[in-house]
Amino acid sequence: MARLDGRVALVTGAAQGIGAAFAKGLAAEGAKVAICDIDSGATVVDIIRQQGGEAIDAQADVSDEESCRAAVAKTVEAFGRFDILVNNAGLFTSVERKNFDDIPVDEWDRVMAVNVRGIWLMCKAAVPEMRRNGYGKIVNISSGRAFKGSTHFLHYDASKAAVVGLTRSLAREIGGDNICVNCIAPGSTMSENVRARTNWMGGGPSATVQTRAFKREETPEDLVGACVFLSSADSDFMTGQSMVVDGGSMMW
Repeated sequence: MARLDGRVALVTGAAQGIGAAFAKGLAAEGAKVAICDIDSGATVVDIIRQQGGEAIDAQADVSDEESCRAAVAKTVEAFGRFDILVNNAGLFTSVERKNFDDIPVDEWDRVMAVNVRGIWLMCKAAVPEMRRNGYGKIVNISSGRAFKGSTHFLHYDASKAAVVGLTRSLAREIGGDNICVNCIAPGSTMSENVRARTNWMGGGPSATVQTRAFKREETPEDLVGACVFLSSADSDFMTGQSMVVDGGSMMW
């Protein structure tokens, strides 16, 4: 029996990159998966179905409350329940690195709207469905940058540090509902959009590799095991925690 048989998951930002790897990994463990992204998730849905899994495209803008509610409703309508929320959507590669005092206010607000408000809104939409089942798993995606004190990306780093605080506080608030809330903090991960990036400031991927115990690039697949673990019964007595998965760059 697969670890997630009978469970229903929604993964945000899952049309590509890390989110797509999460969705495929959860499906491989038996979960029925909703692909939630501002872009169409039809390609990932097709891949999961071709591999014998069940998936739907629940397109949504996580920064919009009604859109989040609609995605959760579509998931429940398709699969009858809601167990796992993976809050992966975030602005990263589309945001240019720059000095903190060169960041425009509207850009700061846009990053926060997706990376922080988006998690809050998806949790608001999903938790009532988890409460109906008396069980749930929320996996938020932060970043190793939040623990390192990196430079030239202050709005992104602040947003990912906020994810850690949100995870801890929400875990306290809904622990009585038997809902686990945990966080994964990846290192610099070579998704397709990250590989295409040119404006790095600070050395880029090769410099990051040199800080790791494992001297290689991190891939989306390196994160799937942690996501499956935090989504499964294996972590039922674990909540409010942040797991750094970065090849040993940041140890704490």
